[in-house]
Amino acid sequence: YANEAELRPGTASRITDITDYKWKDATWIKNREKFDEQVEPMAIYEVHPGSWKKDFKGPDDEDGFYDYKRMAKELVAYVKDMGYTHVELMGILEHPFDGSWGYQVVGYYAPTSRYGTPQDFMYLVDAFHKAGIGVILDWVPAHFPKDAHGLAMFDGTPLYEYADPRLGEHPDWGTKVFDYSKTEVVNFLIANALFWVEKYHIDGLRVDAVASMLYLDYGREDGQWVSNKYGGNENLEAIEFFKHLSSVMNYRNPRAYIIAEESTAWPKVTMSPKDGGLGFSYKWNMGWMHDFLEYTKLDPLFKKGNHNKMTFGLTYAFSENFILVLSHDEVVHLKCSMINKMPGYPQDKFKNLKTAYTFMLGHPGRKLLFMGQDYGQIDEWNENASLEWDLLKYPLHKNMQTYVRELNKLYQAHPALYEQDFDTEGFEWINCSYHEESMIIFLRRGKEETLLCVCNFDNMDHEKFRLGVPFAGKYKEIFNSDAKEFGGEGRTNSRVKASKKIEWDERENSIEIHIPPMSFMVFSCTPEEKKESPKRLTTKKESPKRLTTKKAEPKKLATKKEEPKKLTTEKKEEPKKLATAKEEPKKLETAKPEPVPVLAPADPIAEPVTTPASAVTKPEPAPSPAPAAPAPTSAAAKKAALRAAKKRGRNKKR
Repeated sequence: YANEAELRPGTASRITDITDYKWKDATWIKNREKFDEQVEPMAIYEVHPGSWKKDFKGPDDEDGFYDYKRMAKELVAYVKDMGYTHVELMGILEHPFDGSWGYQVVGYYAPTSRYGTPQDFMYLVDAFHKAGIGVILDWVPAHFPKDAHGLAMFDGTPLYEYADPRLGEHPDWGTKVFDYSKTEVVNFLIANALFWVEKYHIDGLRVDAVASMLYLDYGREDGQWVSNKYGGNENLEAIEFFKHLSSVMNYRNPRAYIIAEESTAWPKVTMSPKDGGLGFSYKWNMGWMHDFLEYTKLDPLFKKGNHNKMTFGLTYAFSENFILVLSHDEVVHLKCSMINKMPGYPQDKFKNLKTAYTFMLGHPGRKLLFMGQDYGQIDEWNENASLEWDLLKYPLHKNMQTYVRELNKLYQAHPALYEQDFDTEGFEWINCSYHEESMIIFLRRGKEETLLCVCNFDNMDHEKFRLGVPFAGKYKEIFNSDAKEFGGEGRTNSRVKASKKIEWDERENSIEIHIPPMSFMVFSCTPEEKKESPKRLTTKKESPKRLTTKKAEPKKLATKKEEPKKLTTEKKEEPKKLATAKEEPKKLETAKPEPVPVLAPADPIAEPVTTPASAVTKPEPAPSPAPAAPAPTSAAAKKAALRAAKKRGRNKKR
């Protein structure tokens, strides 16, 4: 219950006041209210503070621990620079044994004094928040050590643990198990979870060893465990504890999250208690981690026969809210560091690891990476030694660090990589059956973007590889693990690829790209606008058609101009009458033998006047002859007129 304890090997509690610290993370707390764990990115850097860096201050300093305030300067800056969104701190709750990594707690309400005071720890959390980084603590409600100054046999009797050793002890770990059937024990643990969230502004708790709590026979042989009242191996009290914990936390701190480190197929871990679930926010995907590591450590020759290890995870990827983890547990106890798990020569190891990390980035689920693995630490993790920071002077390791930094930037810059992690709409296979090529092609979808991911785990180069695409359009490479900036050979697809209507991978359209050996590429996908925009253009062009219809209005105007035609149609009968009236001149012409002498002189100039004689349009046809026969003005003209008249007279007589 103490808020501070002596540094081991001391065991006494210290009296301290943790209420006088002035927090400066009001902006973070306010913004946290808007945080939606279902759609926000989460790239977690898992850290053991005691071994991240060492600084031995003299011959008497056996530990060389960084204190909380120095971490606030250097660790916060590193996490920020690398592009992680959250940090997960191991071993903060007070514990007596360094080798337990903080998973055997004796002081549930005290941050360990290895690195400073409780106020110093608050300062560290504050610094993370001011840098925009969330803080997650490892929390252990599963078991506790037998140390006399802890909870074991607290008053001389099994007060916090089960009395029956078949229920109350873990044979493998030599620790005591909390008795979840006692209200006081449950209240102690739930109050402790709230304490870290509310007093220390912790954003989330990662619950260790959940499987050991759920199963009564976990780590026990036959005869070493007791079944529940129904004869099963489920710990009914622990199940109710988790439901109660998540309900209370969600009620009091709805934006705080609880993460389950659960390694079995227990159902509905991240579903609401109302729906029969345990109520966790996230669950570590231990099955994916196991298959992933088993596959990536294989030589390319043998990966062909194990292709399903990289695709099987998608059969259950959306059953829980998963976090993909490459944690401390995978780089200790002769398991090798991540870089030394990879096959081949050093160059091949780094190429393989880059491809593996990028596959992890593209796979649905939040991400977690343990410290040192982001630059390719060679040795296994040792809690008593610092990370091998000197390796960063070598190009291979420096390029690896740059690569992981750019991966984190890519991850946060494209919502398609995280926005629908827990929705089947967020993922789609293009082809998962290229086992001979050790190649995996898939899509990641956000609400407004689509990314095409191409992963090649083989050491073969494919200069012209055709693959199906989701739609006709443009495909631009935005990330390539073989780029020169990451120490690769620069075999990239620099030009935008326009899809062709060639059926491939059961898709109507496809593109042809260059796929380097042991590489991962990401393409942005832009749908072709020719099919839709031409329609829009045609609609816009049709608006000219509408304009032409408006121009057709001039036709209507023309029809209006043809209204005279309509008038002519209306007057067509009148013009017919007029025509008949116009034919009266013809009748007059037939009756013109009498006025022949009058018309005769007009005939010589009838030809020049006949064209203007369209004066038929004039309402009165009679005046036409008058202007058509002007009086001769000269003697020659008079003679010509007389000759023409005589000639006509002879013709008429004939």
